[in-house]
Amino acid sequence: MHRTAVRSTIAVGMVFAAGIALAGCASSPSSSSSSAPTAAAGAVDLSGVCPATVTIQTDWNPEADHGHLYQLLGPNPVINADKKSVSGDLYSGGKSTGVKVEVRSGGPAIGYSTVSSELYKDKDITLAYVSTDEAVQLSATLPTTAVFAENNISPQVIMWDPSTYPKVKTIKDLGEALKADGGVVRYFQGAAYMGYLQGSGILPEAQTDGAYDGTPAKFVTAKGKDGQQGFATAEPYIYQNEVSAWGKPVNFQLINDTGYPIYPEAVSVRSGDLEKLSPCLKKLVPVLQQADVDYISKPAATNKLVADLVTAYNNGWVYSEKVADFGVSQMKKLKIATNGDNAYIGDFDEARVQKVIDIDTPLFTKTGSAPKAGLKATDLFTNEFIDKTIGF
Repeated sequence: MHRTAVRSTIAVGMVFAAGIALAGCASSPSSSSSSAPTAAAGAVDLSGVCPATVTIQTDWNPEADHGHLYQLLGPNPVINADKKSVSGDLYSGGKSTGVKVEVRSGGPAIGYSTVSSELYKDKDITLAYVSTDEAVQLSATLPTTAVFAENNISPQVIMWDPSTYPKVKTIKDLGEALKADGGVVRYFQGAAYMGYLQGSGILPEAQTDGAYDGTPAKFVTAKGKDGQQGFATAEPYIYQNEVSAWGKPVNFQLINDTGYPIYPEAVSVRSGDLEKLSPCLKKLVPVLQQADVDYISKPAATNKLVADLVTAYNNGWVYSEKVADFGVSQMKKLKIATNGDNAYIGDFDEARVQKVIDIDTPLFTKTGSAPKAGLKATDLFTNEFIDKTIGF
């Protein structure tokens, strides 16, 4: 399930529930300079093999989880507040690569549609964030091939109040505790991971409520009786520090750790364009790898840009530098951003992808969006462009 379906209104609701003020911002110029950048001496040169502007579609508003993309922007990026995008010279290692990059927001900016549908609707988009379960679900109609795993595991969680449930350590424990107390876990209806949690017996269906609206109101009103979906990179900080009606810690378990190992927001292309884009991807994917390493290692400047973009876009999403800093710390602590089981970043494990296919195929078939017949893990990704010398 695409990220917008499970995250779409979280912070919008927090604005009203927690009394956080929205900051307005006048639009910056709406288009980038017409002059073509030139690759600096000794830099990676993407000109000639990549599009003059590498356009990347994300699945949500700017946040730390997307920091590696904003790390690509060179000096003086141009913000288009109307289109919720930012563009500038594409830099790597402090040097221009000879092309430009445009990073587009998802979620409200694309009407909460799937990133895959946006990728096929607008052929100007070069790359897009497509999580593994979305790729499985839409493999028959909107096939995509992932070329870079920007994070190794998903930050999505189920969270709960540790003071109400001090003995709960896992989502399965929570399900048992909720059954005894009559509580529920709120989530966005249609989330594929919930079908897995229910079907595997980890979380009884009777203890779930698909009417989550993205706001903290019901979680706060329940006074700790209920659980809720969230993201390890945001909600624990926000609920403790920015939702004044709650103002205390929450505990959580990563959904990944229950046995649902999607690659979140995998950087992907239209499958039919893979061969045409291969000369570009051979040079560009290592640039993406290095940007990820550089961002996680030194995120301050990019986190400021992320917060500035959120203010400029002014669409109800509230996201501060402090939340971004917390997000990076969580990506390190929880090994969300990691080399995985080797010495480099960004590659995909075939067995993991196949496991997601095996879990999700019956779920999506039951709901009327059957994946491609005979779908194999290798239909959904390639590791051919990964530079094995780049890692944390």
